[in-house]
Amino acid sequence: MRTTDQILTAAKAVKSVPALLSTAEKQQALEQMAKELVLGTNEILVANDADMEAAKGKISDVMLDRLKLTPQRIEAMAEGIRQVAKLADPVGYVLDTVVRPNGMVIEKTAVPMGVIAIIYESRPNVTSDAAALALMSGSVCVLRCGSDSYRSCAAVVNCLKKGLTTVGIPADVINLLDDTSRDGANRLMTAVGYVDLLIPRGGAGLIRACTENAKVPCIQTGTGICHIYVDKAADMDMALNIVNNAKTSRPSVCNAAEVCLVHKDIAPEFLPKLKQILVDDRIAKGETPVQLRLDTTAGQYIEGTTASDTDFDTEFLDYILAIKVVDGVEDAAQHISLHSTGHSEAIVTADSDTANLFTRMVDSSSVYVNVSTRFTDGGEFGLGCEMGISTQRLHARGPMGLFELCTYKYIIKGNGQIR
Repeated sequence: MRTTDQILTAAKAVKSVPALLSTAEKQQALEQMAKELVLGTNEILVANDADMEAAKGKISDVMLDRLKLTPQRIEAMAEGIRQVAKLADPVGYVLDTVVRPNGMVIEKTAVPMGVIAIIYESRPNVTSDAAALALMSGSVCVLRCGSDSYRSCAAVVNCLKKGLTTVGIPADVINLLDDTSRDGANRLMTAVGYVDLLIPRGGAGLIRACTENAKVPCIQTGTGICHIYVDKAADMDMALNIVNNAKTSRPSVCNAAEVCLVHKDIAPEFLPKLKQILVDDRIAKGETPVQLRLDTTAGQYIEGTTASDTDFDTEFLDYILAIKVVDGVEDAAQHISLHSTGHSEAIVTADSDTANLFTRMVDSSSVYVNVSTRFTDGGEFGLGCEMGISTQRLHARGPMGLFELCTYKYIIKGNGQIR
């Protein structure tokens, strides 16, 4: 086992290696990484079984689902790497060109970030996503997973490193911290001169710790108090389908809906139908019902738990949905501005003017019209996979793909100009 400082020193030492690889060399490495990942399925599953056994009784069932790996999920991880290999190489891409009156040509050119550190929690698939995106964008990665997923992530990284060395690339281009304690995370946050960008992927506590304590550049990502506003002009069947998908398809992820806002004019009809789908029908099927946390008005139409003061400010990551009845689109947008984390919000309406007003008033990284919030994802956005969902305005916003993992420099060409 290596110390965190030893890993950071090794990562910095090979910083120039991925930056100088050709597109073809990076593609070859990624294909080999995907191949070794599949070949290592048994090894990875054994490690994951140990993580799952240790985590039982300590984390919720939906969080256990995030931790669990299967042959199908490992194949999906490998396919994600292959998809990244097919994407356009961002390194060297000329973002803008300016020709000055003196003939000087200024090219704003995408270049690798350098050493990217990623702190994440119970999702082993993040390991392969992050490694693939970092390599294709010409950077070295230093990964720090949670203690509950360490065995799984270590097994995944071993396979990825084997893929690198098979094609002659140093294994230190991909790194996993052995120290999963808070001290390991804090060292990454303060590794000035070693880490060029820090990306936290996890719950509100992790992201807050990083943004408050980091001395290296840090992207705020992930926390998703996502809202769906069902307007009075909504197609009711569409709205029910969207809310059901956004809440129940995978409640443990950051793009799952946590709050449903319903126009007062349709609440008496819509809310009983929503309860039927989210609660009664799921019980009849033997599925986990959604707990409904209701404001005073919603509680007049359906049964549920009275919403507490914190329910509209909580990322549940579970089968829980807060519901509020609002006066209209302006009221909905005002509520979102007070309670949203800037991740993803949706409106369901057939009124284009109302939809346009909603998209103008709501300032989140992804704003949907008649679409489930579950699409906020690098793969769904055509980015292959993502490093995270940025909820800030600089330097990246929304799903972070290859171009968001690059910085840029100005390359100036001339023929002897002097000032």
